[in-house]
Formats: sequence, C-alpha cells, structure tokens
Amino acid sequence: MKKLAGKIQSYYQDVMTEMRKTSWPKRRELASHTLVTLVASVAVALFIFGADQAISAVLDLIYSGL
Repeated sequence: MKKLAGKIQSYYQDVMTEMRKTSWPKRRELASHTLVTLVASVAVALFIFGADQAISAVLDLIYSGL
C-alpha cells in the first residue's frame, strides 16, 4: 500500500511541476480565442443546417415525382 501511495505522490508532484511550466493565456487572449471558436462553431452549424435543408428539398422533389 505504501508503494501505491508513493507512486500517487510522485505523480502528483510531476503534475504540479509540469503545471508550473505551462504558459497560460492572458484573459484578453482567452476571450479572443473563445470568440473565434464560437463564431466558427456557428458557421459550421449554419452550413450543416443549409446542406441538410438543400438535401431535404432535393429528396422531396425526387420522392414527390414517384
């Protein structure tokens, strides 16, 4: 059991050491990247919606002709 506790402690120390090395973004940079992500997500969602509507319209034309 002590061996497991030692491994957990060593892992925790390694994580904390790496976290100190991490370059965290500034608030303004984080807000900017968040905005870009949201805009890109909305753009992709609108594209998928448009493609779905177009495909549905084409299929409605095909099926109504049968």
